[in-house]
Amino acid sequence: MKQLTLCLCFCISALMLSAQSLVIQTSAGKVEGLALEDGIEAFKGIPFASPPVGDNRWKAPQPVKPWDGVLECKSFGPSPMQAAPSPFMFWSSEFLIPEEPISEDCLYLNVWTRNRSSDALKPVLVYIYGGGFRSGGSGCPIYDGKAVAEKDVLFVTINYRVGVFGFLAHPELSAESPDHTSGNYALLDMVAALQWVQENIEQFGGDPANVTIAGQSAGAFAVNYLTVMPEARGLFHKAIAQSGGSFYGRGAFSTPGLEQAEEQGAKFAEDLGVSSLADLRSQSAERILLATGGTQGPIVDGIVVPASIYEIYLEGSQSDVPMLMGWNEEDVVFTNYVGAEEFGKQLSGRFGSYADSFKKLYPAHSEEEAVQSQIALSRDQVFGSQVFTWALMQEQTGDDPVYLYNFNRSLPAYGPETEFGAFHSGELVYAYDNLATLDRPWEPVDQYIATIMSQYWVNFARQGNPNGPGVPEWQPFGPEYKVQVIDAETRSEVLPDLSRLQLWRQYLEEQRQ
Repeated sequence: MKQLTLCLCFCISALMLSAQSLVIQTSAGKVEGLALEDGIEAFKGIPFASPPVGDNRWKAPQPVKPWDGVLECKSFGPSPMQAAPSPFMFWSSEFLIPEEPISEDCLYLNVWTRNRSSDALKPVLVYIYGGGFRSGGSGCPIYDGKAVAEKDVLFVTINYRVGVFGFLAHPELSAESPDHTSGNYALLDMVAALQWVQENIEQFGGDPANVTIAGQSAGAFAVNYLTVMPEARGLFHKAIAQSGGSFYGRGAFSTPGLEQAEEQGAKFAEDLGVSSLADLRSQSAERILLATGGTQGPIVDGIVVPASIYEIYLEGSQSDVPMLMGWNEEDVVFTNYVGAEEFGKQLSGRFGSYADSFKKLYPAHSEEEAVQSQIALSRDQVFGSQVFTWALMQEQTGDDPVYLYNFNRSLPAYGPETEFGAFHSGELVYAYDNLATLDRPWEPVDQYIATIMSQYWVNFARQGNPNGPGVPEWQPFGPEYKVQVIDAETRSEVLPDLSRLQLWRQYLEEQRQ
């Protein structure tokens, strides 16, 4: 009996110690996480700023209020205010936020870690979601951080405000601001989260001196903006951008200035029938969400974003860090294709003196070829040309290397309705070794690709170089325009679409003047 009693006491003590080990002191108070299998610990829904509601709506993120006791952080905080998630095109439910909760009170982050009691601090990877700056959240299944943490890289996902809640500019908002500016609150949310990482991540076993920011789609655009924001300087040391960049400020890539954004904000308030900022802030989040207009993306306000990204890179005054970037083979965000004859007319009407050059590189001699050329044209315009320019300008004005990739694996499908090739966002579950989070008929080659690709990402987070044992060599972009083609056969070669992207650069440079 005595032995049994001692055994029970030992087990109870061990359980108590285990529970205590999941409580961590942060700068605002203690948080308690969740023990997962394989020694992984997850801390979800940690507040990094005060709720941006009431008088804090359309303000830079305010410091989080300290709390007493232990805050349970075992589930995701609310997703940012946005429309209810609904699968569409190639984005099934795994790519979307949970159905609830959705709230303005959304400034929370999540941490996955392992062996944090080790003396060696781990590299940190902070992931920023996409969604066109109008949707998204860190609670999407495909953003799970367990697999990255298993590779001894601490994984962090963050929330930021989206849509008009994250970007509205207005003359009265600028007047009340110490810097006489408004908009770009979402970008400042990201800065606040990175500041939290600097202050607290060591308690979770992470190295604040080895932080990589990574993002996809709008998240990649955000990474691009963070590289030129004065307030973000020194908060990260490497950058990964998947399908996104913001170098050309015309047409589809137009970035308004503060005055234009303020005019849009004033019109937004007028259409809502409110006459003052106080009235605007008193409106329900639901009414704001249903309204139309207002700025819903980053602006060049002269303070948070001092000038256009192009101008800042031209001067070489961006954060000069190692960069890994690229895009997917079917990286498109529309599926409304026209016939070959109509496509030819569109090229003639749109590109003027460049039309013959575009027709040569995007041919339409048959209906099938016209569809493929429209996919390539959309991909190269929205993503390829932007990332290509980013790589070129970083190489020209920076000291650190650029590693460029093309993700070309067509995701396996259950039937024709899910055959979208290497679609926009399709690479995410490979890059973070999360095939298990997405319902697809995976083949052995998919796990092989995920193993290699996630190891590249982990290597880069550790050392600013994706190369290492067990993976094919990845040559830097450099003057030879090298790209890593990630597919069933992963290899380094000269960028296959070089002639198309050079044409786009020539055309867009002329349009920029």
